[in-house]
Amino acid sequence: MTKETLSVAVIGAGMAGRTHADGWRRANTVFASELPRLRLATIADAYLPFAEAAARDYGYEKATDNWKDIVDDPDIDIVSIVVGNKLHREMAEALVKAGKHVLCEKPLTDNLEDAKAMAEFGATDKVVTGLGYCYRRNPGLAKIAEMVQSGQLGEITHFDARYWCDYGCDPNTPIAWRYKGPMGSGALGDVGSLLVDTSEFICGPLKAVAGAQLSTVIKKRPPALEGVAGGRGASSQAEATEIVENDDVATCTLKFENGIIGTFSVSRVAFGSPNSMQITVNGTKGMVSFDMARAGEIMVDDQTAPAGLGGPRRVLVNPDFPYFKGGSSMDFGGVSVTQIQQFVYQAHAFLEQVAGVKDGLPPTPDFAYGYRSMRILDTIAKCAANGGAEMEIK
Repeated sequence: MTKETLSVAVIGAGMAGRTHADGWRRANTVFASELPRLRLATIADAYLPFAEAAARDYGYEKATDNWKDIVDDPDIDIVSIVVGNKLHREMAEALVKAGKHVLCEKPLTDNLEDAKAMAEFGATDKVVTGLGYCYRRNPGLAKIAEMVQSGQLGEITHFDARYWCDYGCDPNTPIAWRYKGPMGSGALGDVGSLLVDTSEFICGPLKAVAGAQLSTVIKKRPPALEGVAGGRGASSQAEATEIVENDDVATCTLKFENGIIGTFSVSRVAFGSPNSMQITVNGTKGMVSFDMARAGEIMVDDQTAPAGLGGPRRVLVNPDFPYFKGGSSMDFGGVSVTQIQQFVYQAHAFLEQVAGVKDGLPPTPDFAYGYRSMRILDTIAKCAANGGAEMEIK
């Protein structure tokens, strides 16, 4: 039986950790379902001032610089893990053993061995485990998935997916955990993990990849600064440098099990693209596209326009789109959505799973799905290492 009040904690108080903290704060304000109340308990971060600031800003009771305080707190029920990928396994395993439900940010971890282990211990029926692939909660992207899967666009002739960012475009941006680790764990592991999930969410399971290339454009960076989360604008003029170990750019061709062919590219050094996920789907009966910079709309072109009036048209997110009805305090056409709301919907969906709601939002992908996604990323990296030769997803 689910408790009337569940206590939630967040490990990690950087940009994404703060967004999780905010998502939990608002999780019970959408979709008008009768879910357990949430007690905002603790935020942990190795840099205590970050934890203290996030706890203050989002109304959490405590801050700590030791994540194990959350493991040892018997009153905490749900935990978001939002830290460097290499830390995910240790934290998740300790939390699951302590009987806590775990929502872990993507990607599952930074290597296949740990990912497999997480899929295994995450398969328990004693707690709920999930991965933070929040883009599938965007109403526009969810609508595109509906259009593709219903046949509204006809036979799909091409799919294009790109996720370009510029948080690493400044050579003086300090080195951080994102720049450490093997090729494939850089831009590919960071934003590529989201793009792989979004691609499969729209087009179905991937079968193979081909023509992959990985590139490190900025090969050295200054050392990290204490209390700086990194990203464009976090510049350092230090003379010392450290080697960037992984990829700034990754591209490949995607081959889906249903025969769809797609192009895929990710970058963390694309100046002028702060956070640009763009999706285009072309079919024999129409096309649809999405740009995260305009998260409250999609562009549609189909055969319904009168002669001479065809061409792409803007369609605003509205109550006929997934997640929009009930997902906002102003859920009528013309009121936009933002990327931040995806985290609210994600937290709400995870809370429904913990509470045992049967007919709620689509469930959060589990650790087993995260392990599969890691295998896809690994296949792209191996494809690049083998000169782009086509490789099947295993």
